[in-house]
Amino acid sequence: MKKFSKIVLTIALFGFIVMTNAQKAQQEGVSIALDMKPILQMEITSPEQINFVFDEKSKYYSGIVKNAATIIKVTSTVKWDLYAVGRSKGTNPNGKTFWDQEESYSSTVNSVADIPLSLLEIKQNTSNSGANHQLGRYTDYSQDFSDGFRSNGGNSLYVSDNGTPSPPNKNGKYIAGHAGVSDDINNGYMNSGSYISKNGQGNDFMYVMDYRILPGFPAVFPNAFNADATVAENIVSSAKASSVLVGGAAQLGEKAYAEPGVYTMNVQYVLLEDQ
Repeated sequence: MKKFSKIVLTIALFGFIVMTNAQKAQQEGVSIALDMKPILQMEITSPEQINFVFDEKSKYYSGIVKNAATIIKVTSTVKWDLYAVGRSKGTNPNGKTFWDQEESYSSTVNSVADIPLSLLEIKQNTSNSGANHQLGRYTDYSQDFSDGFRSNGGNSLYVSDNGTPSPPNKNGKYIAGHAGVSDDINNGYMNSGSYISKNGQGNDFMYVMDYRILPGFPAVFPNAFNADATVAENIVSSAKASSVLVGGAAQLGEKAYAEPGVYTMNVQYVLLEDQ
């Protein structure tokens, strides 16, 4: 019995040595790189051209509204701001802050072909939650359109002084975020995120835009105002400020009205990283 036990033990130890010597391996590594570039993306759903046709007196008085004509969706991994700015090709002699007149139906000494871009009114369905600090009267375009009997610049489209797409200052209106430096907690900006991570409408990454044009009768566009809604830019006010608009006769400013015709302009939506 003792001899058998020794033989078994010897075989077992020999097997362990063989198995140990057979455990050879080769190792190779694969490098993995992760490059997460900043995303700042805007998707716009809108007709190529939105037409306003004024062919009845009631339309002049009440204006025409185009509801939900533009939908803006934002995806961003950085802090961001969003604003709208009126632009034109600048074909009119007095510059790029006026609509381009494509056709004139009639012209008189009192008719004004230079109608301000700011006469277009816009309204956003979701208020601006990123305007922590602003100096102007209005933060955004979320207020309802005013009635036709009271001038109001709350929805008047922002237009830069030189007709460029430069952003509004702290007195102006932004759709989301605001002017200023993001390192300053008092200044406005929107945090990163995406409309696809939110359910339904009314979130900070999707905005439904309405448009309105209210000429009045005669057509003077009473709701045209400057960027901070403190200076009227309607036809009469503009004519008084510049006699060139009324054919060189400054005293005719009170009688000025928009010249009947076809006009075009562009609303440019600008999404930019908050600086």
